[in-house]
Amino acid sequence: MQLTCKVKYYFTLGVHKSHFYLLFLCAETVHVMLRSHFIILLLLLCTATLMHAQTPNDTLTREGVVSLDELTVVSRRLTTRRVTDAVNGQLITRDELFRAACCNLGESFVSNPSVDVSYSDAATGAKQIRLLGLAGTYVQMLTETMPNFRGAATPFALGYVPGPWMKSIQVSKGTASVKNGYEAMTGQINLQYLQPEDEQGATANLFTSTDARVEVNAEANIHLNKLWSTELLTHYENTWGEHDADHDGFIDQPRVQQVNLQNRWAYLGRTYIMHAGGGILREHRRGGQHDGGLYRTDILTNRYEGYMKHAFVLNPDNGMNIALMTSFAMHQQQAEYGFRNYNVNEKNVFASLMYEVKAATAHELSVGVSFTHDYVGQHLTLNDKVALYEGIGMWLPALGNERENVGGVYAQYTFTGLRHVTLMTGLRVDRSNIYGTFLTPRMHVKWEPSDVFSLRLSAGKGYRTPHAIAENHSLLATGRTIVVADAMNQEEAWNMGGSAAWNIPIGKKTLRLNAEYYYTHFEQQMLIDFDSDPHLLQFVPLEGKSFSHTIQVDASLELLRGLSVTTAYRRNIVKATYGGRLCEKPLNSRYKALFTASYKTPLGLWQADITWQLNGGGRMPTPRMDDDGTPEWRTHFGSYSQLSAQVTRWFNHFSIYAGAENITNYRQRHAVIHADNPWSTHFDTAMVWGPQMGRTLYIGLRLNYGRL
Repeated sequence: MQLTCKVKYYFTLGVHKSHFYLLFLCAETVHVMLRSHFIILLLLLCTATLMHAQTPNDTLTREGVVSLDELTVVSRRLTTRRVTDAVNGQLITRDELFRAACCNLGESFVSNPSVDVSYSDAATGAKQIRLLGLAGTYVQMLTETMPNFRGAATPFALGYVPGPWMKSIQVSKGTASVKNGYEAMTGQINLQYLQPEDEQGATANLFTSTDARVEVNAEANIHLNKLWSTELLTHYENTWGEHDADHDGFIDQPRVQQVNLQNRWAYLGRTYIMHAGGGILREHRRGGQHDGGLYRTDILTNRYEGYMKHAFVLNPDNGMNIALMTSFAMHQQQAEYGFRNYNVNEKNVFASLMYEVKAATAHELSVGVSFTHDYVGQHLTLNDKVALYEGIGMWLPALGNERENVGGVYAQYTFTGLRHVTLMTGLRVDRSNIYGTFLTPRMHVKWEPSDVFSLRLSAGKGYRTPHAIAENHSLLATGRTIVVADAMNQEEAWNMGGSAAWNIPIGKKTLRLNAEYYYTHFEQQMLIDFDSDPHLLQFVPLEGKSFSHTIQVDASLELLRGLSVTTAYRRNIVKATYGGRLCEKPLNSRYKALFTASYKTPLGLWQADITWQLNGGGRMPTPRMDDDGTPEWRTHFGSYSQLSAQVTRWFNHFSIYAGAENITNYRQRHAVIHADNPWSTHFDTAMVWGPQMGRTLYIGLRLNYGRL
């Protein structure tokens, strides 16, 4: 429940003094970024706006006292909170996203203890997420409960969702609901965009940083009448700098230029609800050598999306409704990785028809049918630079067009008739034109005997169709010879685990404590094998065991009024069989520790956030040997920590934020192996386990017109 009250107040902080503090915080950022005319204009705009930040009813006396007629005080809610149903999940709200720069989806998990984001290689800037110690390909990505970012979109998908567009993110662990499909093995990430029916108005975000990066975002919606509303989302990004901290001739972060647009519509009737929209994205990503070097990565992407959701409310008293959801995506990409060219034209179609009803107060039933079509047209060829290359790396696998149609039916039943117990069971039956018929059973149980304690248990199965090159084409930058097995099975895994949560009163505060354990066991899996032969990059089916154990403990507490802290620790044990030998998965941290603190002043004018991470060491792939017999890299990598901070000044209709990422300036040294000879079979960009960019300072301005 939200509590509001209006009070008169005075304060003597002195706006000019507070403005000085903000400008002093940004001074180092300004000094480093003076080369950018855009940044100078942005800072002038921020300063001018600060000097005229009073509301129309404010008065400034000669003593520097600001008098406001009235102030609305609103009770604060948790920025990240656990979902209430049987599935173990978290809801990351927009307020949580504002705690960091959060320029895109890949940067929105900075303060989240469960999700890790890291670079997948040292040449393209591609990022990947990890959940329960496993790669993000085993996490089902959804946009508003519809599958998205599949196949060739996977390597760079985290950069396709601008942070200011997102309203919330729901992260579910373990096998999730069967309503959304059969692909969730370790969990789901569901993105909720800003909606056309939200409060009418417009917002904008201007961002720039010391790595020569500029972003401009704008969002506006208008209510045409009581039923119809529409929304326009826009995004422009440009990274033009060439950083080379290692002085190895390769830029540490690719130059990215992106334009992203979406138009969304909503019709909210009494018995019929409709959401529809479409979007277009164009991105040009360039990396590799600079200062005239011939080796480069050049990736041009055009992506088109469209969706439509219909809901027919048959009986609002018992929640009886029929819903139809459809979506379409076309992903076109032309990529050059040194001497390799990879072109792909991918099309994805999804449709789902469901019926839901709540009988009495204890029974809920959802049944439906779904259809998924995936087409991956791809070509992998050699370009005219192959003459510079020496050895077996010229051999390429023969890639054909991949086409799969999957139709399925499902039923999910939720029972809440037992005291303090919620039971959710589901079963899917799907048929693929490639893999035949397969069953997906899932079950979730929640026991909540009091407001202090709750226990969740889950078990279920997941399936996934692997696309070896399409989902990992950023690895083509390496000089290794690529080998793809002729026969690749559908991936199949069981996941089971549970979580226990406590809400412990400590005086007037509440300590929120959570402990969880999950086990994932693969029966079929596609492995990326760097170990069997250090000169090969092999995509092979699993022959042996593959599993992961994940244990996590986290706690959060409001220590003082306005000061909240969160601590977490997670241990990962992830192993697979490579060349007949069971060993740790390479390039995977064994543990993670996290500490975050957020402080907001009583009047809500200032906010300070800090995040510290400690990432544990892990195993490196079997090293190659140089001509003199010395290994080209170590067998293990060590632990490292990262620190980030941000300060925000809030006003009625805008806010200014400034911060720093990777304050400790830790970065993996010499991530590019044999950078002096990128045309050699020893050249390798895939041995990445740590951050590629050092300390980065940034400043931004958020504008809010028509919304309080």
